[in-house]
Amino acid sequence: MPVILVLIVIAIAIAALVSVGRAMLGGDQPANAPADTSRDALLNTAQGHSVRMTVRGPIVADENFRTHRITIDASTRSLTMYSGYLAQPLQTSQLGNSVKSYDEFVHALEKANLAKGAALTGDKDDTRGICATGKVYEFEIVQNDQPVKRLWTSTCKGSVGSLKASVSQLESLFNGQIPDSQKLIGKSSQNTLY
Repeated sequence: MPVILVLIVIAIAIAALVSVGRAMLGGDQPANAPADTSRDALLNTAQGHSVRMTVRGPIVADENFRTHRITIDASTRSLTMYSGYLAQPLQTSQLGNSVKSYDEFVHALEKANLAKGAALTGDKDDTRGICATGKVYEFEIVQNDQPVKRLWTSTCKGSVGSLKASVSQLESLFNGQIPDSQKLIGKSSQNTLY
């Protein structure tokens, strides 16, 4: 009887050690699950890091189709208007920037939850034809010209996308980086449905 009792105590001790070890080493996370590094990439102000917002207008005739993109990094801020589905540059405004300004901006984006949300995959991430009568917003955290994370949403109720943040707050933050951005966007979109 004492031998059985000792074996039970040893088994319980081993189980407790295994549980403590799992808790200290990350719990039940799958070994192959990639870590989400988008927050770190967002807050990194080193060269090669940037953020961008792309707004696509309604799906209309090629002559009237408009898109605009605002790209911000530690040295430049730019707004480019595009015409047509082949994205012909229509107008560009490019300004300088500083590391301090960019640092404040990306921290504001982080506080507005830009990095939250899970990027979709496959057909669920295909924005072609989405929200044909409204606007589609894409937000990207970029490192060395490659998106680290891309989230999108639209103004159409049936196409909410992957962004889990306030699009109006994020759009306001991006537009605020380009003086007179609304005038530039409005001027480039005259005589269109944008």
